[in-house]
Amino acid sequence: MDQHNKFSIGYANQLDREDPLKGFRDRFMITDPSLIYLDGNSLGRLPRVTASRLKSVIADEWGDRLIRSWNEGWYEQSSRLGKKIAQIVGAHPDEVIVCDSTSINLYKLVFAALKMRKNRTEIVSDDMNFPSDLYVIQGLIKQFGNQHILRLMKSSDGVNVEMHEMLRIIGKKTALVTLSHVAFKSAYMYDMKAVTDLAHMEGALVIWDLSHSVGAVPIYLRNANVDLAVGCTYKYLNAGPGAPAFLFVRKDLQEQIESPVRGWFGQDDPFKFGMTYKPAAGMKKFLAGSPPLLSQSALEPGLDITIEAGMTAIRKKSTDQTDYLIMLAKEWLVPAGFRLGSPVESQKRGSHVTLKHAEAFRICNALMDREVGEALIIPDFREPNNIRLGVAPLYTTYLDLFLAVKQLKDIVENGWFKRYTKEKMSVT
Repeated sequence: MDQHNKFSIGYANQLDREDPLKGFRDRFMITDPSLIYLDGNSLGRLPRVTASRLKSVIADEWGDRLIRSWNEGWYEQSSRLGKKIAQIVGAHPDEVIVCDSTSINLYKLVFAALKMRKNRTEIVSDDMNFPSDLYVIQGLIKQFGNQHILRLMKSSDGVNVEMHEMLRIIGKKTALVTLSHVAFKSAYMYDMKAVTDLAHMEGALVIWDLSHSVGAVPIYLRNANVDLAVGCTYKYLNAGPGAPAFLFVRKDLQEQIESPVRGWFGQDDPFKFGMTYKPAAGMKKFLAGSPPLLSQSALEPGLDITIEAGMTAIRKKSTDQTDYLIMLAKEWLVPAGFRLGSPVESQKRGSHVTLKHAEAFRICNALMDREVGEALIIPDFREPNNIRLGVAPLYTTYLDLFLAVKQLKDIVENGWFKRYTKEKMSVT
């Protein structure tokens, strides 16, 4: 490869020509080729085949086959999709099931974990965790009669959490450690095995939230001896807005723990309509009501594409692209007043890069204005001063990243962001 000028548009184009995953971009709906989409870490693009898949489910399975479809694939769909996710997260096929939302699944597993560690009073998380995960924990602490306290490991820089902080917080009183595998603001990625081993040494259980890593980062739940995990599917797995989530329970724990949500589909034999609840064996006990068949059907195409591309190749491109983005940012954006808000070391970083600037919100508004600069760019703003640039290796190009960083530089140097209000929209 020509190394002459790594900061040229020609170099970006050359990287795209030599990208082994470049063919996957055409598998996604891209209605506006001039739009640069860097928010796949929040909502993934629509796979082209999803539209025809849903049309078939609606017209053929619902429209024609009607209720007969329950015995033609619908009833087993939650487990079948779980088996595909298991391939992506390094689990056994019977350790993952698709159901409900991430928060509801986290509720189920935190409840179960606290019941299993009745004599312990502390729950450990960190101050970079996704807030709704903490809301779930806070609610359960109240529900358990305020017998537990939530202890948050502190990040000294808002980017990383150091091992010495974990050693300080996790101890013999710890019932549960629950963390996001990749932090939603900084993209800091924990060493899953090291943290799990540390928690187990102290006798604590561990729940990982995989929402910001699944589909972008190789995950090895079995190899890390993880107890429990949850994750969403509408980011890097491209399942669509509000798509169902999934949960993982290690095989040897499945009969030891109980779900606090007792529903029809979690019953041992739901169609006997017995008056006394008996939980189903294995992962099915974590089901509740009838699954959202249409939403679950939209999940499968994204899973198939991810499995076909392979997590090793996806991760290789992700680290190459985020390294490239950081290289450009150091050259062009740091001198213009930006700060890097993600780990520099690729092994500690997920698949987005965060840039910090005092005017981050107005800069994002300028990026999304087609009248500003050469391209319309969709990034992601997070309070108070974070601009997240999501790299989705299946469809993000090097040219996307080059043009985005160049436009960020132009917006700040020319003061174009000053045209925009500081008033926030309902959804940012």
